[in-house]
Amino acid sequence: MTPHDNPYRTIEVRRVAGALGAEVRGVDLSKPPGKEVTTEIRRAWLENLVIFFRDQPLTPAQYMAFAESMGTPVEYPFVKGIEGWPHIIEVKKLEHEKVNFGGVWHSDTAYLAQPPMASMLLAREIPPYGGDTLFANQYLAWETLSEGMRKLLDGRMAVNTSAKADVSKTREDRLASDGRADAPKSYETEHPVVRTHPETGRKALYVNVAHTARFSGMTEEESAPLLNYLFQHQVKPEFTCRFVWQPGSLAFWDNRCAQHNPVNDYHGYKRLMHRITLAGDTPR
Repeated sequence: MTPHDNPYRTIEVRRVAGALGAEVRGVDLSKPPGKEVTTEIRRAWLENLVIFFRDQPLTPAQYMAFAESMGTPVEYPFVKGIEGWPHIIEVKKLEHEKVNFGGVWHSDTAYLAQPPMASMLLAREIPPYGGDTLFANQYLAWETLSEGMRKLLDGRMAVNTSAKADVSKTREDRLASDGRADAPKSYETEHPVVRTHPETGRKALYVNVAHTARFSGMTEEESAPLLNYLFQHQVKPEFTCRFVWQPGSLAFWDNRCAQHNPVNDYHGYKRLMHRITLAGDTPR
């Protein structure tokens, strides 16, 4: 069934790219959406992997209320929340900083035993240009691999860690200014290389360059050739969409089947976002 066969009744959903992503219109998130609207927003999210809202200058309370209608907010392990709201963290890069927070392709906190189902990002201050975010469809990344490669990977496990150098350095400024005193030095866990989405039943490639260090039972050196191939394959342009932020823009993405990458191309300007993370389950 296509979206034209079963149109939305309470919201307008406009796809932004062939691979993933849609803009949702006709809803004011400052007011509690009714049950039918909430159901349709969630359907649009599952169908499009990431959805975008414009012109939503929400207060922290309104933002949290929307997040709670979609899932269970959880605290981020390394950075403390804003004053009075422990589940809302600042994702920011200041004018003098060179490295942006999380500025590599990744699925959020894949090093946790139960990585988040989803993340939300709300734009507070944006640079005059740049600072877009890319998203990549990991269903397509899996489905476009050869049959032989899928047989090789299906059922295999990989070690995910918070300590890989390329992503660790993207946290340094925020840990210095907003770090949690109770945060452990690092997290490490094993997850399936290919996970089955618990709601859609579709398989998605579940490795990422920021956190996946090696295949279980193998060394990093042995794992590197195949992992490096997968890291390049899973973010091919035809699997992606690109979102241009405005103040009040909100993105809501599914960490179980999508990766994202904030583009670091606005040196000398400030970019400030508020993020909420929603609890997930154990990947299978």
